[in-house]
Amino acid sequence: MYDWEKMKKIIILIPVYNDWESLSKLLGEINKTIQEIKNVEFNCIVINDASTIQIPKIELPKNIVSLKLINMKKNNGHARCNAFGIRYLSKKDDFDYLILMDGDGEDRPEEIKFLVEKAITDENTSVIARRIKRSEGFFFQLLYRLHKILTLIFTGKNINFGNYSCITKKDIKILSDKESLWSSFSGSLKYHIKKLNSVKSIRGLRYCGPSQMSFFKLVIHSLSIIAVFKKIVFLRSAMLLIISSYLSLSLSINVVIFQILLIIFNLMIFIVSLRENRKDFLESDLNVKSSNQYTH
Repeated sequence: MYDWEKMKKIIILIPVYNDWESLSKLLGEINKTIQEIKNVEFNCIVINDASTIQIPKIELPKNIVSLKLINMKKNNGHARCNAFGIRYLSKKDDFDYLILMDGDGEDRPEEIKFLVEKAITDENTSVIARRIKRSEGFFFQLLYRLHKILTLIFTGKNINFGNYSCITKKDIKILSDKESLWSSFSGSLKYHIKKLNSVKSIRGLRYCGPSQMSFFKLVIHSLSIIAVFKKIVFLRSAMLLIISSYLSLSLSINVVIFQILLIIFNLMIFIVSLRENRKDFLESDLNVKSSNQYTH
């Protein structure tokens, strides 16, 4: 149980697309967790990413002070809902921290207390949930490890976290006009915020239904993170091309294949980087259709 002298205000941001059953269970689990945390006021913002099913009645748990439901006109995807939410909150001053989490149970609500404790202990530094164990199958975990290796090689960064995090208001304002946020949260956070604390995190199981992460989405997700560092990637790739050229006399076929693959990889990074649309990001509030406020 934690107790701090000064009351802190934390907003939990949750994007949802059709998965309202999971959201209902998640809110209940959050309610159980935060009742142990004293002198912290919890509010929630749910971003309805243009769901195609009817939204059921939302029951506001007693330990969450308020819940704002923001309905979007057009489906933009999970990452862009988070980007919109960060920009939306950057214009407000009535909070201290923002917690980003998925609405399907894979970000375990019982870990909120660890994020909050770490954030308030070092109140000027954002905290990420560092994955130490995942719940997916062998093939997905193999691809995830490959993603981490490629990211480390081409960016020099070990990005072992997703969206689940507790971000300071100061860092929210820093991120709020960075176009890379429109494509990748974790890549943008690692690139633009120099100091981050972390807590250990275990990837949870989905509350309802199968995972929505297809192979194609996983590839785009991985490339989007790396694309945030595209200048570094292009520079390192150029160095690899130059170095490999000196080996072409003795390993000509293998070197040529390597160089072709490297060029293809860089083309893919460039194409994915075009997702970083600054205009769409800065005007993302135009996609808001309506909003509803739930309070006790």
